[in-house]
Amino acid sequence: MESSVLLIMSFDRFVAICNPLRYTSILTSARVLQIGLAFALKNVLLILPFPVTLKRLRYCKKNLLSHSYCLHQDVMKLACSDNKFNAIYGLFVALSGILDITCIFLSYALILRAVLGIASQRERLKVLSTCVSHISAVLIFYVPVISLSVVSRFAKHSPPITKILMADIFLLVPPVMNPIIYCVKSQQIRNVILEKLCQKQK
Repeated sequence: MESSVLLIMSFDRFVAICNPLRYTSILTSARVLQIGLAFALKNVLLILPFPVTLKRLRYCKKNLLSHSYCLHQDVMKLACSDNKFNAIYGLFVALSGILDITCIFLSYALILRAVLGIASQRERLKVLSTCVSHISAVLIFYVPVISLSVVSRFAKHSPPITKILMADIFLLVPPVMNPIIYCVKSQQIRNVILEKLCQKQK
């Protein structure tokens, strides 16, 4: 769901920068609602089979998870019965996430091309500064996800605490950091924070 939200936000930035005069006619309230509902439905339909397919598996006596929450791959490994379908379906869901990040990358490539076409360097920086918060949110979400996947796949002999910490970072860091990222960009909020800090120093 978060991956889809980041994709929708990148599309919003693309329209705002590459087609600013038609922004309100392209992204009407009704269209934004339709896009949001379509992505929400897509994600619910993608995730819904996970608990159903996990429930039909037969599990051994071992019930110790290697993460502090129920990660699909982790629960799947505890099964004694054939879990090939779960593995294939999990890969399919992961590929849909890769499609999201590919579209985000493509939208920023088009934004960069449009920005480089602006003659004034000051205007270029001004336009790019509107994307900083979103790019930071994308990095904060995808870097832990990719790192966790790499460690789970290639560092199988790493200490268990490494995987647990990385999984917890993936779970907790994005929701904690997102409000900070977007608040820092807001001039009014930034001024209030600086005012409070100055009062404490006095």
